[in-house]
Amino acid sequence: MPVATNRCSISIFFPAFNDEGTIAGLVRNALDLLPSLTGDYQVLVINDGSTDGTAAIIDELAATHPQVRAIHHDRNRGYGGALQTGFKESEKELVFYTDGDGQYDVRELTRLLPLMVEGVAVVNGYKARRADGPARKILGGIYNRAARFLFNLPVRDVDCDFRLIRRSALQELGELSNSGAVCVELIRGLHTRGAVFAEVEVNHYPRLHGRSQFLTLARVMRTLYDFCALWIKLVCRPKFSKSKESETISPGKFSVTSR
Repeated sequence: MPVATNRCSISIFFPAFNDEGTIAGLVRNALDLLPSLTGDYQVLVINDGSTDGTAAIIDELAATHPQVRAIHHDRNRGYGGALQTGFKESEKELVFYTDGDGQYDVRELTRLLPLMVEGVAVVNGYKARRADGPARKILGGIYNRAARFLFNLPVRDVDCDFRLIRRSALQELGELSNSGAVCVELIRGLHTRGAVFAEVEVNHYPRLHGRSQFLTLARVMRTLYDFCALWIKLVCRPKFSKSKESETISPGKFSVTSR
């Protein structure tokens, strides 16, 4: 049994889309782990409009485990929509999430908790080695480097969805978009509001069930569009506004007529 390092209450949630082959194991691993960490916890599964057996599986888990809650979207809202629901419905002091496809081991939450000390608001995992095919590795590497450079992100792996966040920091953040670049939006938003980050290495495992929803031309192009739109919204427009404001108040730009 892991030694408890943090007695804060914890919400764990899993965004899930067509993850019938993995979601039950993730939930059971979370239920095995959490009592050793805290006496106050909840496990949420956000079913984002799955068309396979995910809904039935998580309903059964919720019926047999009082700490588990199944939340269903009537249609697929995308990853950003699933994160929004998970953050909104999480009730505990600390909020942890990871994907429902089983490429991360929820039990490695024990690596993150010791770093959640006073003053730290976010503990972000980074992949020891990406266990994906060549195309996903290349695209992921390009995406991650571009995101860090263009958005000045304080983490080395924005694409690692293995995060522990103080709920108070999320409440200051406000609502996220449904954008395919939602993780960039999340990290950027927390960072600009003064959140202090810590990082720790975690394992990344091959996908054993189902297929990635990302590697289609339509998804790649949509993510690229969302990424660029987010950069304009969060980086370019604020800089332009500050520049215009500076011009407005600069001495000598405008004269004031006195009576």
